[in-house]
Amino acid sequence: MSIRLRLTLWYTAILSVTLLLFGIGLYWLLNVLYYDYIEDDLRKQGDAVYRQIQPRINVTLGGDISFDFVLQGQDIVNNTNKFYQITNFQTGKLRGSENLEDAGIVLPPVTDAQKQKLLANTSFFSRTQVGKLQFLIYHMPIPLGNQLAGVFQAAVLVDSSERLFGILRFILVFTASVTVVLAASFGWFLARKALKPIDQVIDDANSIEKGADLGKRINYTGPNDEIGRLTSTINGMLERLQMAYSELEESYRRQRRFVSDASHELRTPLTTIRGNVDLLEKMWKQTASVGSVPERQQLEMSLEAMHDIAGESERMSRLVNDMLSLARADAGIQMPKMELQMLPLVAGVARKAQLLPRSVEWITGDLTPLQGVYVQGNRDYLQQLIYIFVENAFKYTDQGFVKLDAVRTESQIGLRIADTGIGMNSEEVPMIFERFYRVDVSRGKTAGTGLGLSIAKWIIDEHHGSIQVESRPGEGSTFIIWLPISSISDSEREQAFPPPEDSGILEE
Repeated sequence: MSIRLRLTLWYTAILSVTLLLFGIGLYWLLNVLYYDYIEDDLRKQGDAVYRQIQPRINVTLGGDISFDFVLQGQDIVNNTNKFYQITNFQTGKLRGSENLEDAGIVLPPVTDAQKQKLLANTSFFSRTQVGKLQFLIYHMPIPLGNQLAGVFQAAVLVDSSERLFGILRFILVFTASVTVVLAASFGWFLARKALKPIDQVIDDANSIEKGADLGKRINYTGPNDEIGRLTSTINGMLERLQMAYSELEESYRRQRRFVSDASHELRTPLTTIRGNVDLLEKMWKQTASVGSVPERQQLEMSLEAMHDIAGESERMSRLVNDMLSLARADAGIQMPKMELQMLPLVAGVARKAQLLPRSVEWITGDLTPLQGVYVQGNRDYLQQLIYIFVENAFKYTDQGFVKLDAVRTESQIGLRIADTGIGMNSEEVPMIFERFYRVDVSRGKTAGTGLGLSIAKWIIDEHHGSIQVESRPGEGSTFIIWLPISSISDSEREQAFPPPEDSGILEE
């Protein structure tokens, strides 16, 4: 969730809670004040009418005496927009004001709970619905001696007031909803406008990240607020990174130049040493054939020493050549490429690989997928690439075989080198292409510099290819070199990807 959306949601939530509390408070205050006024007016009018109640004695034919209650002062009773009713608990008779009788309304009798309040000589209000009308009723007890003779009820119609408060509730809810929607939209607009400089900072930072020029800076023309200080901090960090990168690049450049120069300088004396050693070895072999036995023994020992010197100088020459190749790779030298036919190139390497030092069987598998396939590459480096993997397989395979074959997809050609050697753990596979890295189980047992696979990886990258490795300890390894196909002969395309058979349906 973006900061812009979070800010908008926070503003909207705060405003919604504020409006909710304000609406509830306003509605409750108006309701309380209004009904306090209505109750106070009803109480005054009810007390005035209550004082006009007069008891009347009724004598029955049997001589029994009962009391009834009548309302005096009809001018007060009928002109106050209030309704009045007297309930006689002894006879159960109801007497209402004329306006109540004209309306055909009878106020509901008191409940048992309300009667308990009247027995305690307590007056109270209640809100009751009669039919579809809402009434506010004021209840007052009518005592007769020490007994409760009846109840006087003064009522006022509050149906219009309830509708008014219903309209008020609707207005509050509708106004609050519209206000929240408008505030959220306006808040989104303000948040977007306030955070727009951050988007500019992000875009500038992305352009700096994707570009090669670390000298670019984030342009900010706004005030020196939090965003301005953040921009200044990022620009300062970029400046320090540029300085550190420049120093590091200069250090790498000097290192690459040193390795390249040293490799060039070492090749000449090593070549001279190897040439002189070969010459001395030939001369001593001729001398050893005519000398005495002690002299021949001494010359044979010298020849062994010279042979060791020649071997070590040859190993140093390979190391220097590998370092020179990597120095060229680090310097970004682009190798020349041309369209090459893969089958003759790989077949030639397979034929020459039989002459390499090995102790296992060399198998040339199916190379027919290479027929008619062309790649854009460098012949010498591609041959070196295959030799590196083949020599590596011979080096780490004591028994079994090493096999070379080819596989093909629609857009790539793969050269597969499989062996039955020592294999590797899955954790070691990603590191074998690092310089001077060697598998621990082979360290000290097999000769090598640890640079061959680094050179192979560089050659693959220069040809826009990839390498696939499958290996298990003790079971061997399989390397598949994938190279993009630049073109393929028409005959081979038809053989590899034949057209669909005719369905028999004639096109118009």
